[in-house]
Amino acid sequence: MMKTKFIPLVIIIACLFGCKEHKEATSSTKATENRIENKRELINRVFKISEKQYNLLINKITNNEPLLQPRGITENDNVRLVPYYDWTSGFFPGSLWYIYKYNQKDKWKANAIKFTYALDSVKYITNSHDVGFMLDCSYGNAYSIANDTLSKRVIVEGATSLITRYRPKIGVIQSWDTTPNMGWISEKGWNTPVIIDNMMNLELLYKAFQFTNDSTFYKIASNHAKKTLKNHFREDYSSFHVVDYDSKTSKVRNRQTAQGYSDPSSWARGQSWGLYGFTQTFANTKDSVFLDQAKNIAHYIMGNKKIPKDLIPYWDYDAPNIPNEPRDASAAAITASALLTLQQYVPEEQKTMIAYAEKILRRLSSNDYLADIGSNQGFLLKHSVGNIHTDEENDEPLNYADYYYLEALLKWQEVD
Repeated sequence: MMKTKFIPLVIIIACLFGCKEHKEATSSTKATENRIENKRELINRVFKISEKQYNLLINKITNNEPLLQPRGITENDNVRLVPYYDWTSGFFPGSLWYIYKYNQKDKWKANAIKFTYALDSVKYITNSHDVGFMLDCSYGNAYSIANDTLSKRVIVEGATSLITRYRPKIGVIQSWDTTPNMGWISEKGWNTPVIIDNMMNLELLYKAFQFTNDSTFYKIASNHAKKTLKNHFREDYSSFHVVDYDSKTSKVRNRQTAQGYSDPSSWARGQSWGLYGFTQTFANTKDSVFLDQAKNIAHYIMGNKKIPKDLIPYWDYDAPNIPNEPRDASAAAITASALLTLQQYVPEEQKTMIAYAEKILRRLSSNDYLADIGSNQGFLLKHSVGNIHTDEENDEPLNYADYYYLEALLKWQEVD
């Protein structure tokens, strides 16, 4: 009988203590949730998550031969893997370099080298303007973060391939080939199309100039930037996506879109590419015309009432079904990273730009955008849009969203 009475008593006591501990834990959790993380805490949390998520990704793909790069998620909810010649191939190695830069662990350096060196053949590509994306994000970071001397040679060779696309009569690097085998691009009737994204590939040319002192790289990059400044932007400093030139007369044939909602609309990632590209170009040239352009694009974005209050834009500022349209976390991450570079050149607007970037990064680091560990197939950010017109990569993770997110966090870490 005593034993029978004792059991309920123990259970009651245990329950009382358990309830107390649960209440205290709940109270502590709420206190943590209600307290705003400081910058160091947030960045540390995200990079710890990054290690776990990217471990998951690496374990899924390291047995592929040749080694492929994770780009996003397929319709069947599997990791979408791409070969070295895909325009996004450099972003995953770049993210690995950023993780290594933060934690300084040899394991991450080894992973970064492995996935970077898998892109060696990119240096021979002459049929794509995206060689800059592919090589600068991978080999460029290998050099700047780990002083990898092999990277200098690859960058110069890749830049040499890229400038074969320069059209001197017009003064631009042609973005897409228009041969009959180019699918939907061939159907557009373009002659010499140039997209705003191409501003991002100029960094590779400026690096090649620094490594070789060959002014050809510098002049081509700067000429392209000047022609883009002249022809890609409207009076309010929003950007067209595609400008098509006549190869014989060098005149503009059309101003259109390929990935935005419509020709006159503001495709969100395109606005971010422009901001980032002109900021980079100024950093390399110190030509004030490029700084003024970057500032004006920043003002257009930061003052735009079509962007939601949390600063994560819809995939196009003018998409027809807002607010029932997908957000684009990639565009937000690119903007944050660009602003955290631009702010150092505009002291009178420094606080405003940093605050805008911080708001983006805090929002991206919330549960609404940052994936739970073990989910999202290992990618970090949810809710990005690739090309909405292809019904792929819409409201999905994308490797370049992760790349610019981690890049922006590292830049933010350096800001006082």
